[in-house]
Amino acid sequence: MSIPTEGYPLTAAVSPRVHVIESVDSTNAKLIRDAEDDPDGHPHLSLLVTRDQRAGRGRLDRTWVTPPGSALAVSIVLRVGAVAVHDRGWIPLVAGAAMVDAVAAQLPEHTVTLKWPNDVLVDGRKICGILAEVLPTDPHTVILGAGVNTAMAEVDLPVPTATSFAAFGIEADEDRLLAAYVGRLRDLIAQLAVGGGEAVAADVAERCATLGSRVSVSLPDETVLVGTARRLDADGRLVVATGDGVESIVGAGDVVHVR
Repeated sequence: MSIPTEGYPLTAAVSPRVHVIESVDSTNAKLIRDAEDDPDGHPHLSLLVTRDQRAGRGRLDRTWVTPPGSALAVSIVLRVGAVAVHDRGWIPLVAGAAMVDAVAAQLPEHTVTLKWPNDVLVDGRKICGILAEVLPTDPHTVILGAGVNTAMAEVDLPVPTATSFAAFGIEADEDRLLAAYVGRLRDLIAQLAVGGGEAVAADVAERCATLGSRVSVSLPDETVLVGTARRLDADGRLVVATGDGVESIVGAGDVVHVR
């Protein structure tokens, strides 16, 4: 499946730069290089888009590879100097919330939710993952990558817990999806800059299926925390209560919703 000849006009209306590329190793890695080499040419909300990402990266240094044409990979430049440093932990969360809304608009008959911190689920199965990275040369710039399973057939899904638009018999409108995502993300980042985490907490919590769920969290030190996800703290971290009533704050970890 090739890049559409009509381009992405809806997306171009909300982004100052939409760079569409046939194939790339990693949209995040390339956009990091491009933003470092030409910062003035990559203002806030600049995009890099492809349907053929050969060496994508996910959270915890995982690789993310899909058959060409089966998924949409997009990375975006966020200039976040106006966001207080202590509020920047909310950035991946608001990105997830923005993508929830963009996906839900095209799958109205399904339940689209956020799994903390930034996986997007449809009927409990993952359709999108998001990775945020700080630009090495500028701590006030974040490169935010997202991979959305669009045309991937059910048989090609990598794990039973994954899904795609095609698996539901839906042809994704990529331009509409990107425009909705970027527009909502723009608004949430602005809210975060003006009002801090308190200004976006309700939007995130409303979409987060993790809250109230029984979870198993694999922590960076390789221990596992099992309990109930109670709430998000002021920094967007997950508060998990174990059986003895003790609450633990999780800033990073691999979350599984326990059925």
